[in-house]
Amino acid sequence: MTGTVRMLRALAAAGAALLAVTAAAPVAAARPEPKAPPEFVDLRSVDPTIITEMRYTTAHNFMGEPVEGYRQPVCILTRPAARALRTAQRSLLRKGYSLKVYDCYRPQRAVDHFVRWAEDLDDQVMKAEFYPSVDKTRLFEDGYIAEKSGHSRGSTVDLTLVKLPALPTRPYVPGEKLAPCYGPKGERFPDSSVDMGTGFDCFDTLSHTDDPRVRGAQRANRQFLKETLTGLGFVNLAEEWWHFTYKPEIFPDTYFDFPVARRSVAGH
Repeated sequence: MTGTVRMLRALAAAGAALLAVTAAAPVAAARPEPKAPPEFVDLRSVDPTIITEMRYTTAHNFMGEPVEGYRQPVCILTRPAARALRTAQRSLLRKGYSLKVYDCYRPQRAVDHFVRWAEDLDDQVMKAEFYPSVDKTRLFEDGYIAEKSGHSRGSTVDLTLVKLPALPTRPYVPGEKLAPCYGPKGERFPDSSVDMGTGFDCFDTLSHTDDPRVRGAQRANRQFLKETLTGLGFVNLAEEWWHFTYKPEIFPDTYFDFPVARRSVAGH
């Protein structure tokens, strides 16, 4: 037997042994990422004129970091909710305004991230802007954080009004000096929104839609937004001027966990 033949047989034997070990080892099946049911759509596919500023894909939120489950800055909603926003947008454009969305569908993993953050009392990086007057120990008791969110059902949206022509919101720079979310508009973080009296996600009673301390143009702006949307089937959450749910909900009892990404609604 030549040296070459012996070498080839040795390699073949080693390969067979490796295959045997591989076949005997348990194979870890890759868990497929959940996708949205066909009733969900990307809002831009329904109305590309609505401004999208998805805060939880960025560090400019009450936690100070991108939120788990938000892969891309895309607004995903159930189709009836998206169509109702399109109707509202057509009316607003004629009046010189546009809708701007901050958050839409929210996966359960993001809500879980909120809960973990709220339980970590040492993490108060963004307190000076988003909850300057609220002790973090009270976030659950006061209803600012919960273990379930209507956003996860797909028909709830956080949004505001922008006067046209719309100016872009400058990027938030992590570590920059923070200003209270309920301060005068010129002192709060700059936002293209009309003046609603507070910024988005302001953990304060001044965010209550009909708080009597909010008057003048700020109150008028809140009522304009509310009246525009409630006439189309949306219901406002009284504690948050920006929070609206389209009724009736397609999935009133289901809390989804597919990621906020275009692939989640691809082909819808």
